[in-house]
Amino acid sequence: MTSVPQRAPLRPAGQFVLRAGHGSSFLLHRRAMTVAGALAVLLVGAVVVSLCVGEAYVSPGEVVRVLLGLPSPDELVVGTLRLPRLVTGLLVGAAFGVSGALIQTVARNPLASPDVIGVTHGAGAATVAAMTFGVTSYAVLPYVSVAGGLLAALLVYLLAWRGGLAASRFVLIGIGVSVALGSLTRLFVTKGDYLVAQQAKTWLTGSLNGRGYDQAAPLATVLLLMLPFLLWAAWAQRGSAFDEDTATALGVRLGRTRLGLSVVGVVLASVATGAAGPVDFVALLAPQIARRLTRTPHIPLVCSALMGALIVVVADVLARRLLSPLELPVGVFTALVGAPYLMWLIVRTRSSRTGGTA
Repeated sequence: MTSVPQRAPLRPAGQFVLRAGHGSSFLLHRRAMTVAGALAVLLVGAVVVSLCVGEAYVSPGEVVRVLLGLPSPDELVVGTLRLPRLVTGLLVGAAFGVSGALIQTVARNPLASPDVIGVTHGAGAATVAAMTFGVTSYAVLPYVSVAGGLLAALLVYLLAWRGGLAASRFVLIGIGVSVALGSLTRLFVTKGDYLVAQQAKTWLTGSLNGRGYDQAAPLATVLLLMLPFLLWAAWAQRGSAFDEDTATALGVRLGRTRLGLSVVGVVLASVATGAAGPVDFVALLAPQIARRLTRTPHIPLVCSALMGALIVVVADVLARRLLSPLELPVGVFTALVGAPYLMWLIVRTRSSRTGGTA
């Protein structure tokens, strides 16, 4: 008898496996890596533009000198005024992008993002309540935001659970909780001191004005601490998209996996909200744009982070320069793009369901 040579298991074209040790592996997509590289280049360009433009124009050469720590007459403008704000925007955008990707993966619904299902509204309500009662320290507010976001997510989860977690019910109850928490936030604003109320109103629009390293440091710390969980989330995404029967057959602990992904997403969204306020629709837009660009089965986390950071940086440049000298909150521009996209998603979802049942 002749032996038949063993063939290596087939993988889809354009994919390869990265072995991480201890039995862990990551399925990488060449197109996703190409898109990530392109987004990184665009983000670098947006960073340079953000540091160059303003009330006083700074040449790219001087920006590079400041970033390298070389003497420059523009050290105050670039290094002290613009760079801390930019760092905060980058971290906030990346956190919202990854948070949206994880929550949309768990819910299996493109409408499910932290700002739609009540997470950012819970973080906002807790933060405004803390401001009303005299807590204004930027070293404390991010942790208050995390607590508020976790409580809001828990409330939505408990209300939506009916022997299972249907995606449509999860989104609808999340929208209802968002409206209720928004009303609660407005109540705190009206009951607070005038100066605190004005500060809260500015914060609620989602603004990078006046933001610096005091806001970026807690967010950067949380992102570093969450890095092992993010690596786990990138691996766990593959099994979380299965339905209950398929997951059970494959031995995937679907409930625990989705719970873990949800907690990571909620924490990221909450701490980002604490840093810059509820910058709406970044968590909704970034994962969907990243998925459409990469054409991957799952939402790519790295591309979502890069896209989220790019959206926030570009929106902040427009907010600072479009109606100069008037400066608008960055959340205004993200909402101008995100709100029509949300309506389009709702119409598209309804049309696909109607067509499927006809």
